[in-house]
Amino acid sequence: MKVKSIVVAVLLILGVTACEKKEIDPPSIKFSNEMEQSLIKVNLDIQEESSTLKAAGVDNWWESINESLVEHGIQLEKMETLGAEQHQGITIIFKDMGNKKLSSDFVPNDSRNGTGIDVPYIIDGTELGTTSGMTEVDTYNAIVNAMNTWDNNKCSSGLDIPLWGLIPFDVGFVQYLEGFGGYAGYLAGGITHGGILPAVFFDAIGGPGGGTSILGVTFTFIWTSDGVPTDINNDGKNDVAFREVYINDGFNWQDAPDDVLFNGIYDFETVVLHEVGHGLSQGHFGKAFITKNGMLHFAPAALMNSAYSVARREITQTDLAGHCSIWADWPNN
Repeated sequence: MKVKSIVVAVLLILGVTACEKKEIDPPSIKFSNEMEQSLIKVNLDIQEESSTLKAAGVDNWWESINESLVEHGIQLEKMETLGAEQHQGITIIFKDMGNKKLSSDFVPNDSRNGTGIDVPYIIDGTELGTTSGMTEVDTYNAIVNAMNTWDNNKCSSGLDIPLWGLIPFDVGFVQYLEGFGGYAGYLAGGITHGGILPAVFFDAIGGPGGGTSILGVTFTFIWTSDGVPTDINNDGKNDVAFREVYINDGFNWQDAPDDVLFNGIYDFETVVLHEVGHGLSQGHFGKAFITKNGMLHFAPAALMNSAYSVARREITQTDLAGHCSIWADWPNN
């Protein structure tokens, strides 16, 4: 596996459509040699991609991709989506080995990624604006706030989720595989915020209607040996190689923390917070039901429900219980 080390600029000035240009000013981070960004490059020929493979359906398309990834020691395990109002999100399992190990976690001090006991994240700095008017500054701040909300939980004090960089070029491995730009490589051991992409990308990953029903998506890739998932720390779970988050630009995104009665807008930070929950190994939960007025409800109402209902920037007790069960003993899992 060829590793290409890329030193990422910490400060990136982005032009904002406004009266004057603004600067995104990430936290002051100085990279040591040990923390230097390393994106693992995958030499993968996807020339035969879309017209033939995608026509066969999402599952067949990804089955073919997974076959080509065997020699690189990774496989796409699952895709978890958050549904727009009245559309339930779904989880699609791509790598079911019949061993009942459908959950997966990062491994502390995993030598395959070199991130130690941290779960770092990077942000694609080239695809941050929305067509609904949120600037690059707005969405950047929302992503950082969401990451910090999870990072500040007291029950997971052994876990650090540092920002490793605002990337000045287009990243996103799934994006690359689907033919929407991106990068033929990935951040091992971490979470990549791959960008705010057009609705057609979500049609490509979710089939017809994906662009109008999927708000956000998180992809989980796992480490494998000869195509078989690994479990090097013997915790009964597949070893996560990396995760990627994408947001659908086909919706009316706003900075709307007080959106407690849905009125056609979506609070961007709420959706990122949900997707990062997937990035930190939580799945959907909550029983869904539709009332006589046609509205979708969940019991209990929580951040990790499978559909958007209202702005929710705090982690509920139900969400927290799930998070703590995964991370309370980290890194001694």
